[in-house]
Amino acid sequence: MSEAITGKLRVPSVRATHEPAAKSMVEAAGAARIPLLPRVDSPADLKTMPLKDLEQLAGELREFIIEVVSKTGGHLAPSLGAIELTLALHYVYDSPRDRIVWDVGHQAYAHKVLTGRRDRLPTIRQYQGLSGFVSPVESPHDAFGVAHASTSIAAAMGMVVARDAGGEDYHVITVTGDGAMTGGLAYEGLNNAGSSGRDLLVILNDNEMSISPNVGAIATYLTNITSSKHYQRLKDEVRAMLHRLPLGEPAGELAKRIERSLKEVLVPGGLFQALGFQYYGPIDGHNLGELITVLDNLKGVKGPRLLHVITKKGKGLPYAEADSCVWHGVSAFDPASGVMTASGKAAAPDYSKVFAEALTRIAAGNRRVVAITAAMAEGTGLSRFRDAHPERFFDVGIAEGYAVTFAGGLAISGMRPVAGIYSTFLQRAYDQIIHDVGVQSLPVVFGLDRGGLVGADGPTHHGVFDLSYLRAVPNFVIAAPKDGDELCDLLKTAIDQELQPFAIRYPKRSSRVYTAERAYRTIPIGSWERLYDGDDACLLAVGSMVEAAEAVRDALLAEGRAVGVVNCRFVKPLDGDMLRDLAGRCPVLITLEENTLRGGFGSGVAEFFQESGLQPGALHHFGIPDRFVMHGTPAQLLDEVGLSATRLVERIRPLLKGRA
Repeated sequence: MSEAITGKLRVPSVRATHEPAAKSMVEAAGAARIPLLPRVDSPADLKTMPLKDLEQLAGELREFIIEVVSKTGGHLAPSLGAIELTLALHYVYDSPRDRIVWDVGHQAYAHKVLTGRRDRLPTIRQYQGLSGFVSPVESPHDAFGVAHASTSIAAAMGMVVARDAGGEDYHVITVTGDGAMTGGLAYEGLNNAGSSGRDLLVILNDNEMSISPNVGAIATYLTNITSSKHYQRLKDEVRAMLHRLPLGEPAGELAKRIERSLKEVLVPGGLFQALGFQYYGPIDGHNLGELITVLDNLKGVKGPRLLHVITKKGKGLPYAEADSCVWHGVSAFDPASGVMTASGKAAAPDYSKVFAEALTRIAAGNRRVVAITAAMAEGTGLSRFRDAHPERFFDVGIAEGYAVTFAGGLAISGMRPVAGIYSTFLQRAYDQIIHDVGVQSLPVVFGLDRGGLVGADGPTHHGVFDLSYLRAVPNFVIAAPKDGDELCDLLKTAIDQELQPFAIRYPKRSSRVYTAERAYRTIPIGSWERLYDGDDACLLAVGSMVEAAEAVRDALLAEGRAVGVVNCRFVKPLDGDMLRDLAGRCPVLITLEENTLRGGFGSGVAEFFQESGLQPGALHHFGIPDRFVMHGTPAQLLDEVGLSATRLVERIRPLLKGRA
């Protein structure tokens, strides 16, 4: 077997020994073998393995992740696509001294396994278990916490500057991809990193099929040449020789132009080179030998470098490869058949589906209605709108700031834009919300999906700040429906009015009540709905908390306590008339919201009473405490923060003691 010398690393020659990754893994899975994965407790355990063992290990990693995720659910396709890349990174680099900065942390399941968390992987996304994303509090190998996209290059540049300031020499590598390059922050990072001239390796993990034809012999040949020390030395010598010629400085500039022009013709990296990066690739992200060779070569190259790696989401699992969108994030499933485990039929569809159905129906009668999403057509349910009205559907990628300003441009031009964006993702567009929509009071409608505690994705994805961050913006209407029918009515109300921005916030749960064929009605803006009267207290509940409030009422009624319930479907403006009435005759008022208590609905009610000079008998606020809530099922998390019906009864009962 021939070998190639690449720096300090001695690896088998790619051409002589490497078989296609998919073929070798299928053969490895079927042959008798000594398991390698149980022997790997840290990246150091990889360093002495030959290439054939690394390929076997890749197959075992793939099998292990499939086995675990089939039981727990999780981000499957992205992690399967990044296994060989993860192995190569930990083989070549010395984590945690060298910093591997992940973008879109759901690529990192193999990284977790290789960095000492194999035995805990079955707890991933479970209550008090491993995070589904990258978390520095979980492991020193997790260089930077990430769950949202496009952050890796900016964070890595901070590490690079800190490294250089401290006179240290560790490597900083980002794994950027799976949609991250549709976000503006990634390009801000590239622009700054490229102009800095500092040593940084950006790996573009590209799993878009449209680029796959670029993977081939020519691209491999060019990358191996241009990343090698011999090429770098030759380039430097040619440049130095030209500078010594009588032609002077223009010759050096000519050499640069020639090199740049040739690379732009032969290698599809002109954009990155224009930003100041040395571009390498594209290469096959499932070819371990090639990955290791190129990564080791690039360790000796100085300055900003970008390595373009082509991978396949869902690699090794045929049905995940065939539909990586469906298998991006999954519930439990049968690995043999690919059938996902039924979680039981809900009494009504989830809010996302209701929102999409209602918007699609309204748009059929109103040609001005357009739908916008930020890379979440399926998650928000808007794929239904896309299928019905493709010419009025716009997916702008992971670019929430752009989505909001784009919606503002549509609104000021007479269209009725409806932006379906997860609550936690809309946080990324706060400047645009204020400056481009709020200040101009443009009638953009926001469908805030995943409002409240979302469960297994944890603190980076809980939508528990939206009531607070939107309440602070003048001109906004903020609403939260108690069920699916009310969501439809609020959507109609929002689209029919043309005076101001209107946000409708709903959870990731069943919509409770949904009547598909009913006519939608307009709800007076700022009006609440009195559901039950009670002499002992009144629960002022927002959106998802109405159901819990009704359960609390029933439990306390059985104890002889009469507690009223109000559906506070508008958080802004408040129903001042009802608040004045309740303050005058109800001894205890209790606000309930699945939002942080800081600046939320309860704060708004307290501000109202203070500003109006009214003094209710007693006023209490229940919501999300002033801390980040970790991951678990929504039921577990609601119980933890005291917002489940059972916990609310326990908390409210003492407030009613001594009252007739």
